[in-house]
Amino acid sequence: MGRAEVLIVGGGNAGISLAARLLRDGVRDVTVVAPQPVHRYKPLLNYVAGGEASMTDLERPMAEVVPDGCTWVRDSVVAVDADALTVRTRGGRTLGCSTLVLCPGLVEDWDATPGLQQAYADGWAASSYVPGSTPVVWQRLAPLRSGTVVFTVPPEPASCAPTALKPLLMACDHWRRAGVLADLDVRLVLPAATATGIPEADRYLEETFAGYGVDVLREARVERVDWDTHALTVASPAGRRVLEDVTFAHAVPHYRAPAWIAEAGLAADSSPGLVDVDPETLRSRRHPSVWAIGDAADLATRPSGGALRKQVNVLSKNLAAAQKGKELHRYDGYTVMPITVGRRKLMLNEVDRDGRPSPSVPFLDPFVPRRWQWFFDRYGLPQVYWRRILRGRV
Repeated sequence: MGRAEVLIVGGGNAGISLAARLLRDGVRDVTVVAPQPVHRYKPLLNYVAGGEASMTDLERPMAEVVPDGCTWVRDSVVAVDADALTVRTRGGRTLGCSTLVLCPGLVEDWDATPGLQQAYADGWAASSYVPGSTPVVWQRLAPLRSGTVVFTVPPEPASCAPTALKPLLMACDHWRRAGVLADLDVRLVLPAATATGIPEADRYLEETFAGYGVDVLREARVERVDWDTHALTVASPAGRRVLEDVTFAHAVPHYRAPAWIAEAGLAADSSPGLVDVDPETLRSRRHPSVWAIGDAADLATRPSGGALRKQVNVLSKNLAAAQKGKELHRYDGYTVMPITVGRRKLMLNEVDRDGRPSPSVPFLDPFVPRRWQWFFDRYGLPQVYWRRILRGRV
């Protein structure tokens, strides 16, 4: 295979939507390297875990979403040579390019939480973040009438970590309507002092946690899982606490960037293996022909699908600008963290990199939960995703 004009590593939202956008912009030779046979609209995983969607709602064969005119290499990358602008795949191929875009996403770091993977296999732990386990979540949560249930928000780096609250709050609403919430001991493990770090959003969420009677463990992480005794050891500044006899745990694993990013010398010294790029231009600080977006890029903002729409727009313009020697466009760090706070009511939480409100709809407070926002998040956005975003039209 010859050298591609643009080689994109990753076939998720970022990789496919960028490839489609570049082809629409007139780039003639775009190659995507991605191993997975199935493409998922990941935000709907939380709705599967909350009993409001099924896996068939969010999955499509990868062959159907790769844009026409794009070369798809169904393989995974194991090494990158940023100077030579080549990547090596698990299948032994070496692929070259003129421009390299990295958006491989993150990978589960099961070793960071000993025992958690065994708890998944045993069926008493699962999460919306691990697609193979997602249907188990609602199957276990919906019929509960008593016991201890633990939910966790993953520490950074993670893909839109605050949305891990969706299954918790949808389940609490379900249990309250079923009249059993008071009989359940619901615990939430937060990696920081608050859920989002945005005062306007956290104010409402704290009221919601209190209203549901959720016991919040702050600045805490699950350190170890004793899968056979259904116990979680939680570490925090206050010390270690063992949560025993856990009936079910929506325990999200820790995540990390693919190891080959650091091995290639592309990682930022201050980040956990994320690609070191200028967070505004999305260009590598060390290699001018290397760019990165998405979860594995060090962009100083929380990753999300909404953030990707902005990043793809900026990056597609910057690839053209760089080729012509023009000034680069800037990404302001916009992101959105949609959180369902009750039955069919959702808050958007749209902010820029500095945490300032950045509503998509002018003059609309992005921190106020609304019913129409829930319906758009659940039903409207998936249609926009399949029909427009993945086709490079947004």
